[in-house]
Amino acid sequence: MPIQELARDDVVSASTDATVRELARTMDHRSVGSVVITDGDEPMGIVTDRDLTTRVLTEADDPDGWTATDVMSTNLWTLEPDAGFYEAARLMADNGIRRLPVCTDDGSLEGIITADDLTELLADESQHLAAVIRAQRPEY
Repeated sequence: MPIQELARDDVVSASTDATVRELARTMDHRSVGSVVITDGDEPMGIVTDRDLTTRVLTEADDPDGWTATDVMSTNLWTLEPDAGFYEAARLMADNGIRRLPVCTDDGSLEGIITADDLTELLADESQHLAAVIRAQRPEY
């Protein structure tokens, strides 16, 4: 199944000049753990709730002047829409990341898939498989 069918297309994003306070508020209001930082439609980096904790709270005496550019992770791994579930899982595992923006061939942001999304999908599939097994086993 192509990752574009699993990915969320309502990606929470912000510009590089968004303040860390704006990013934190956005994460809170949208109930997400990350914001993809974009320049137009192209992802430039990502800021996670962990970035705000480890980079801002531990390093900034006065975080009011800090922007997304100051805290975003720029070594951004992305997937193409036709990539598969296993490719997404392998990229996450090999690189120690939990979020993968989905980008078109021209680099435009199209969606995002997270480790939580993949885990939820696996749990749903396990429940369906368990239902098949329960339906076919004899009564005890």
